[in-house]
This record gives sequence, structure tokens and C-alpha cells, in this order.
Amino acid sequence: MVRVTYELEPASWAEELARIEAGEVVAVEDGRAVVEFPQRNWGSDVTLLVSSLLAGEWADSAALERCRLVGLEWPDGLPGPAFHASERVLVGAIVKPPLGLAPREFAQTAAALARGGADLIKDDELLGDQEWCPLEERVRAVAAALPASVRYAPNVTGPVVGLLRRAERAVELGASALMVNAFAQGLDALRLLREADLGVPLFAHRVGAALWVRGPLGVAGTIVVELTRLCGADYVQVGSFSGRVFEGEDEVRAQVAACHRPLGGARRSTAVLGGGVGPENAAEHVRRAGAEARLMVLLGSRAYAYPGGVEEGVRAAVEAVRT
Repeated sequence: MVRVTYELEPASWAEELARIEAGEVVAVEDGRAVVEFPQRNWGSDVTLLVSSLLAGEWADSAALERCRLVGLEWPDGLPGPAFHASERVLVGAIVKPPLGLAPREFAQTAAALARGGADLIKDDELLGDQEWCPLEERVRAVAAALPASVRYAPNVTGPVVGLLRRAERAVELGASALMVNAFAQGLDALRLLREADLGVPLFAHRVGAALWVRGPLGVAGTIVVELTRLCGADYVQVGSFSGRVFEGEDEVRAQVAACHRPLGGARRSTAVLGGGVGPENAAEHVRRAGAEARLMVLLGSRAYAYPGGVEEGVRAAVEAVRT
């Protein structure tokens, strides 16, 4: 049995919730309903688990004012990350602008980020396999421009029929990590990439996750983080302390903890702090995260605005978090 906790209003709707999703009410107290479900309802099928517990038909009900999944004792069968999280603070960087660069221009920017000291360089979530910057050409160019010590995570998000082949080909051409828009592509796509055992870590971009997390009908951010981790993400985005994203400070820290706390036999994920993070506040993000390891600060547009250019911006961030 899998035990799940919902914040529920009206609380009297608990029995109907259990009926719709084929479970049994265990307790209703203080605006929370605890429901148990047989694991056989979905086995290790992520799509059915999501369809039942996280984005179930209960959300269609006109009777509900609040139904928010806030606790879940996870079932067995999900793979978790393939790699151990780094014991030091990492600095990641996004190639900007997100769209419009040809592969050669893209690689030149990636090289500047690497010279500044970035540990991981990645595509923007808007960049895929467009004709003006084809995935394969981009990976070839970047792999040739970066030292072996710096990981490059191209975005393999796109039509589902070619997802695994795009990922395999990217690795063949020199990608040392992979990124997928996990909530746009589907969390089971992340699991698929993990179980394909491609030999590189996976970066799960959280674009679209806010539609699950924000509002009275949805899922706590910590649950989203845990599921992303269990599906195989080595790098999991958790928001930031910059004020640019919607989560408050306590929620961001809780999501960082969700990347690291014991979760069955799953390895820990690296918690990625991103959204308004730059050289001037990178060290403050590390301090406020409440963790001294298994963190990444992810630099975007703010690094490009740094005096002296983006290479100096990355270098300043690296020095700040490692001083």
C-alpha cells in the first residue's frame, strides 16, 4: 500500500477522492485526508501514477476548493539518479541568447563560459533541434570547444518518437550530460532516458512544473522534486532566493532537502538553484540553501551583464562560491 496525504477542502470529500482513484481513506483531520492506494494500481508506471495521484480526475470536480498533494510514501520501482551528486558546490551556466545562435556562435559562447570556470554548460529550454541550430551540429561544435572537465548538456526535448535516438546520438557526438524538459516531454521520458543507461547525467528542466505547484489544486513542490529525482534526474531545479521565482525561502530550502534526504535506495540529486542567480548573489544562494554540498548555482542572463563580459561573470561566481 502507498500512503498519500492531501490538503482537502471540503474535508468531507475524502471518500469521493478515494473512490475516484481506487483507494481507501485512512484518516481525515485538520483539513488533511490520508488515503492508501494499492501499488498494483500503477506498478512502476509513472504515467499512471501521475494520472492518479498528482494530476487525477479529482481536479475536475466543481465541489473542491482545495486538493493539494503534500505527502507521499513513494512506491518501489523507480530508478533514481545514475550518478552520485558532487560533494562540492558546482557552477552551471546557460548559453544565451536562448535562440538565434548558429552552432559555431553557440560553441564560442560555451567556450567562454568554460574559460570562466563553469562545471556544466547547458542549452536553454527553448532550444531543441531547430533547423538554424541543429542538435547534432551544435553538439559537435560544443564538444570540440570544451575541455573534458566541463560537462555540456544539450536539450534533447522534442517529438517523442525520436527522443531516445536524439539522446543516443548526442552522447555519441560528445555530449557529457543531457537535458530534457521533463514536464513538457513527460516524466516517463526522463525515466526512459535514465533506464537507457547512456552513461551521462541527466538535467531535468522544470518548465511547466509551476502549473502543478501553484494554486489550491495541485502538488507540493517537494513532491515534484522527489518524483523528478526518482525518475532519474541527477540535476533537479529547485527555484532560487532571488525573488524572481514564485517560491518562498522556506519552500526552496525544503526542495533542496528533498533532493538530498534518504528516499528508498535512490541516490541524492544535485539541487540546482536558478532564476535570477548571478555573480553578485551566487554565494548568498549557497548560504541560504542550508546545504554545503550537492548544490549547483545556475547562471543565466545576469552573468552576461557582468562588467568585463560573461567569462568574467562566471569567474566571479566561481570565486564567490568557493571562497
